[in-house]
Amino acid sequence: MSEEQPMAPQGDGRHGHATFWTPLFLAWLLALLATAGALFLGEVMGKTPCVLCWYQRIAMFPLVLVLGMGLFALDARSVRYAMPLAGAGWGIAAYHLLVFWGVVSEGLVPCGKGLSCADADVQVAGVVPIPLLSLAAFTGILMALWVARGRAGRVRS
Repeated sequence: MSEEQPMAPQGDGRHGHATFWTPLFLAWLLALLATAGALFLGEVMGKTPCVLCWYQRIAMFPLVLVLGMGLFALDARSVRYAMPLAGAGWGIAAYHLLVFWGVVSEGLVPCGKGLSCADADVQVAGVVPIPLLSLAAFTGILMALWVARGRAGRVRS
């Protein structure tokens, strides 16, 4: 006789969690590394963040908590809450990079007081611009969240 396979309970948010857990973990890890890097640059190396860097931090720091809680609770809905933060951070980082490269005039920058957003001090080891690192981190997070969202959608279907 054939035995019936037990069905996983529907609607508890845990069905098929392995399919979205890996990209969600990757997004969380990227956010954690970016946050640690920003804190290291500011607190240990003494690099004062410019205004646009602060805005990017405002988008990045909560991602560690939102994605971490989503991982802990195995809740695919955390992707829905993380995507707007990552998208806003990506936009600010892209704009910051355009300012740094001189594509956008510094007169259009919200940098009134403090460090200039296009200053040479906005580079790591005098080579890699910090806005480029931020843009890469937000891009990686968005890609991982997009994959996680697609996998979570297939699990629900």
